[in-house]
Amino acid sequence: MNLNDIGEPFAVGNTAKVYLFENKIIKVFNDNLPETESINEAYKQEYAYSCGIHVPKVLDVTKIDGKQALLMEYIPGKTIGELMSHNPEQEEHYLSISVDIHQRIHQLEGECIELMSAKLNRQIKIAPKLEDNIKALLIEKLDSMPIESRLCHGDYHIYNVIRSNRGAATIDWVDASVGNIRADVCRTYLLYSQFSGDMADTYLNLYCKKSGLSKVEILEWVPIIAAARLSEGVSSESSDRLLKIINHYIEAD
Repeated sequence: MNLNDIGEPFAVGNTAKVYLFENKIIKVFNDNLPETESINEAYKQEYAYSCGIHVPKVLDVTKIDGKQALLMEYIPGKTIGELMSHNPEQEEHYLSISVDIHQRIHQLEGECIELMSAKLNRQIKIAPKLEDNIKALLIEKLDSMPIESRLCHGDYHIYNVIRSNRGAATIDWVDASVGNIRADVCRTYLLYSQFSGDMADTYLNLYCKKSGLSKVEILEWVPIIAAARLSEGVSSESSDRLLKIINHYIEAD
């Protein structure tokens, strides 16, 4: 099999291109990633699968034209994001569904996968445009945050949940870790706020209402998560926005 055989990708992300070929999903990773990227994602996804979470079954980890590739079960359906875009008046309804799924993930104890604290520490240290003294303050803040051992998705949003005939499947587990669920909720809030402050607030309100967590304990993670996101170099995210958020919270402290 080579890339010419599998046609054009139907999705292009920050780290990979995704293809549908012979009723299988093939995720082909970018060349600039560590050689262990595909194996790590497969391991995390298999772990989520073993916990009873509805995720695509991993079929193989291989290489295609020298590029890392992950072969997975194809789950037909539409993402919650696609459904919401066609029914914007039902935004709260779809966000509520996504919160329920997010909470089910967070109820699980995580084992054997990357520690969130180590991941965030590493990301803050390599974040561009951040002064060393700010990095030191953020790492000090990270070290002071409560430790949990819950399963966290790491990149949870409405375009990473597919609604199918067999229920909702959560995809894209490469950033999964074990840690504090408030940080995971904060990450989702920060992702939504990039596009819509109202949607971010609705999501946060729903999660807090359903879980009993307070907004204060979730938003306390904002500068840490914003700094970690800086290191990802996502083209759709504004580094100036993230820096402004970080500076606002640092000054407030």
